[in-house]
Amino acid sequence: MVFLAEDGGIGALGINLPSLIAQLINFTILLILVGWASKRFLFPLLDERRKRIQEGLDASEEAKQRLAQAETEAGAEVAKGRQEGQALIGQAQQMSARIQEEARQAAHADAETLLERARSEIQLERDAAIADLRREFADLTIIAAERVIRRSLDRQAHRELIEEVLAEAPLGREGGDGQT
Repeated sequence: MVFLAEDGGIGALGINLPSLIAQLINFTILLILVGWASKRFLFPLLDERRKRIQEGLDASEEAKQRLAQAETEAGAEVAKGRQEGQALIGQAQQMSARIQEEARQAAHADAETLLERARSEIQLERDAAIADLRREFADLTIIAAERVIRRSLDRQAHRELIEEVLAEAPLGREGGDGQT
């Protein structure tokens, strides 16, 4: 302890050795108590916080994966919807073309039916007009013959004779002026 007693040692620096030792012992005890309290109270709290942060990070990563999967599924659903929409559009176009073709064929058939009906009506009217014309011609011929002869002829006999001649004459011959 000669070192301590000398005027030039630690005492010259203003350090009191017994006080320094007491402070070192107090600091060591305080350090042990803080370490024990940290292990007992602070470290479990920090571990729990670390676990919660890790769980949050894991949940975040899982949410990212689910989001990516949901986006992939949504993209697949959109693509599937587009394909179904295109298929429906194609079917609708085919139906439209088929309906148009059926309508066109029905209209053509109706037009043919109307044309055939019109032709048969024209033929019937033509035949009726020819028959009326023959009767009138027969009547006029008889009237003309009566006037020429100035006596009454047997109308029935002459009518049959004229009908016979008209029946033997070819029908539908047209002259140069378009008359029959």
